[in-house]
Amino acid sequence: MIAESLKQVLRELPEGVRLVAVSKFHPNEAIEEAYRAGQRVFGESKVQEMTTKYESLPKDIEWHFIGHLQTNKIKYIVPYVALIHGVDTYKLLVEIDKQAAKANRIVNCLLQLHIAQEETKFGFSFDECREMLAASEWKELKNVQMCGLMGMATNTDKSEQIKAEFCSLRSFFQEVKAKWFARAETFRELSMGMSHDYHEAIAAGSTLVRVGSKIFGERNYQN
Repeated sequence: MIAESLKQVLRELPEGVRLVAVSKFHPNEAIEEAYRAGQRVFGESKVQEMTTKYESLPKDIEWHFIGHLQTNKIKYIVPYVALIHGVDTYKLLVEIDKQAAKANRIVNCLLQLHIAQEETKFGFSFDECREMLAASEWKELKNVQMCGLMGMATNTDKSEQIKAEFCSLRSFFQEVKAKWFARAETFRELSMGMSHDYHEAIAAGSTLVRVGSKIFGERNYQN
């Protein structure tokens, strides 16, 4: 069932778009089934859960942290995380750099932008992000690598609104790329789109889609 759902989603992805299979709240058995079907990139949003899975599952899995990351938890994931999607403050970026230096690693990060009409979502506003990048202090951070931007659209059925929000982030990505990362080949990821809106995200230029329930079914929030 999981393998078939996974293949269905993969068939819908154009070249240049990668799938992050969101495995949070799902057991190892579910991840193993997707793994056997060829999936290697998995997304988790709880530090303890991701670390437990990292320790018990195949080591060639690429773990993406897609949740809201607290500074005191960074040290647990820095030794192995492949990409942190949700860097939503400069303070967080500094702490990731500090912990990455201790682990002798360079950690890939995406800056999270607040594009939704919901206060519950995290992220920089476009102006806050411009200010942070213009201040240039981030250039001193040697153990983090900026790889692009991430954003979540409003949870709504209005597809025009979703498209507009994704397109605004795509435009902002192009602005940031041109102004601050024109020569950085690594700054190329745009993480947008989840199970209910990844088609709109792909149309708007997403390179990473975070799909969970469409592959694994609805989550069990109790475990």
